[in-house]
This record gives sequence, C-alpha cells and structure tokens, in this order.
Amino acid sequence: MIKAEPKTILYFLYQHFDLLKELFVAQSKNNSIDYDFLNNEIEKYGKEIKNQLFEYHILKSINDEYQITDVYYNLFEFILQQFKPLLPEEIEKYVQSISQLFFKIKEDINKDKNILIERIDSLSNEIDKFLSQVKNNTVSLLVKSKELKANIENVDYQEKIHKASFWIEYYITPLNNIINVQNSESIYNLLLKISEYTNEKRINYNDENIRLKFERLYNRLKHALTDIRQQSEILVNELTPLIERIKTENSILKGMHIYLSKGYWHRKDKPQCNLFKKQRDYIVSKDFALTTKEYFEQFQTEEDIFIEEQQHEFNDWIFDKFKYKERLLEAIPIDDFFEWTMNEIKSDFKDFNTNHYFTIISLLFEKDLNVEYQRKYKKIIIENDNTELKIPVLKITKNEN
Repeated sequence: MIKAEPKTILYFLYQHFDLLKELFVAQSKNNSIDYDFLNNEIEKYGKEIKNQLFEYHILKSINDEYQITDVYYNLFEFILQQFKPLLPEEIEKYVQSISQLFFKIKEDINKDKNILIERIDSLSNEIDKFLSQVKNNTVSLLVKSKELKANIENVDYQEKIHKASFWIEYYITPLNNIINVQNSESIYNLLLKISEYTNEKRINYNDENIRLKFERLYNRLKHALTDIRQQSEILVNELTPLIERIKTENSILKGMHIYLSKGYWHRKDKPQCNLFKKQRDYIVSKDFALTTKEYFEQFQTEEDIFIEEQQHEFNDWIFDKFKYKERLLEAIPIDDFFEWTMNEIKSDFKDFNTNHYFTIISLLFEKDLNVEYQRKYKKIIIENDNTELKIPVLKITKNEN
C-alpha cells in the first residue's frame, strides 16, 4: 500500500525525471538495473531518494538487481516513445483472450446479465490492449529499421544484413500474419466476425443497458478494424520494403567495396570492368526523321468521322428524408415498420427497387424513435429486383427522452 499522496508521487517523478530516465534506459538494455549502477546514479541526486523509490513502488528488488515496476516502466515507455519490440508470441496472447471472451459471450448470452456486461467491457479492453501493442511494435520496428539504414551504430555490412534478416523472420513476418487482412485466420477476420455478431445484438437484444454496451463495442470494433488495416499497410508498404532495401543495398555496397579495396579493377588475372568509360550518344534516335515523317503522313488521308450521341432517359430519384420522416411521426405508433415502409413507397411510385426500399429504411436509426423487436419475422418481395427479404417485425414509438 502506498501511503503518499498522488500529487507527491507525481512531483517526485517530475523532480527526478533525469534519474528515472537513466534507470529506464538501463533496464531497456539489460532487462534489469545493476546494483552498482543504481547506487552510482543515486549518489548524484542524494541517497535519501532511494527509500522513496521503493516507498512509491517505482523500483522492486529481484535478488541482487532491481527493476522498474510495470506501471512506471510502461509510463516512461509511452512518454519517451521507446517501445521494445515484442515477439509475436507475446502479442498473440491477446488474440487468444479475445477469442475466449467472444466465445463465452455467445455461449452465455441469455444467462447472468451482470457477467455479460463485464465480459463485454473486458473484450473491449483486450482489443484496446492488443491494438496498443501492435502500434508500439510497428513504431519500434520502423525506428530501428531507419536507424539501421542510416547506420547510426556504425555496424559493418554483414551485421546489418543479419539484423535485417532477423527482424523479418522473427518480428515482421509473424506480426503481419497475425493482422493480415487477407489471412482468414488473422485477428482482423476474428474481429470482423465479432463485429457482425455485435451489430445484430445491438439492435435486437431485449435489455436496453446491454444493447447500449453492444452499441459501444460495435463502434469500438469499427475503429479497431480501421487501425489494423493501417498497421498492416505500414508493415507491407513501408517496413518490409525498407528492410529489403537494407539487405539489397548492403550486398551491392559490400561487393563494390571488395572490388575496389582488393584492387580487382587493375589486376590482369581478373575480368576488368570499365566503370568510367566515356562514350558519345545522341538524345534522339537515328531514325527520328523517318519516324516523324511517317507519323504526319498518316493524317493526310484522314476520313471524317461523325459521332451521333444517343439520348438516354434517366429516372433519378432523390430521397426526401424530411417528407418520409414527417409521415412516420404522424403514423406513430407503428406496429410493423417494414410493412409501413412498403406501403409508403408503393403509394409514391410503382417502379421502386431494393435500393429505394433500403434508403427509406434508414429512418429506423433516427435518435428520436424507439424501436421494439416483436420476436417475429415476415417475408417481403420486391418484384422489380426479384428479391425476397426475411425481416423482423419492429414496433416504432416516439422516444420521449
């Protein structure tokens, strides 16, 4: 239990940020903080703060070494934007937890409502954690790849190629398999299934509070699917080509370096290559004059061409939302919304199609309407499109809230 006030802890973090940053960097490199290193750093700031580091649960002791506790480590990782790449196996645990929560929600959908609400909230939280880890991994790998390409650490060609190959094999390719939109077993397609299920429940579940929970989860899933597509595009379009260029350019540079440094270019027993051989050429083809003459000759016997435009009649239909909503409000209460819709559109014009019908149905999502599912279904036939629809019976009343 921490006895200090929250403001006191935050002020301590602000006052000793430089020290904590040094400890964070040390742990990032070695997974722990050496005993001597900690004491040497504390000497610079005053011995009395060592007790506060443990009192505020910033540090924890592990045998003869120390570690920053997870909460503070994640905070500094986020503030400094220095994310350590996680192995895909560590990220995949979120895929498993998301699958299990979704399975339990479906299995116990009609059981205890409080447990159902907790599972929906937990599912949303797991999705957020998963997306955060994927984004952090992508950022970290991009930074490291750009640093490797710029050769900030001055590593030799062989080591650069080795690192690039290592990241592709153990990080980039497995991570892309997890989030790849085209992979039927990926997290993207799993979230797509959850989104379809959630969309159904947010409309027809009998409890209003749980319908609202499904509504929030559905909106979160829409953003999640967009985020995953973006991260997948970064992996495919930015990160993988960048790594491949590092491998290719280093192979070329290494070969050129050996060629020049070993003196192969002037040795008689090796095939020579004239790197800087001068030669003269023309900016236009030798056949330029004949080609130009042939081009203009083809227009000398050009025949007149007449194009007769055919007039097409189009019956454009513009949805007058105000008109139909006004009719809907006048007709409330409506026992069968879809039957009312069919009657209204038939009264206006006979040649309607499925697109017209579904456009008017969009009134169903107006905020000032209350929709009640009657637990019955019926069939509707739209003759012009030869379409048969099986739809629920919905009662519409005015939302007084």
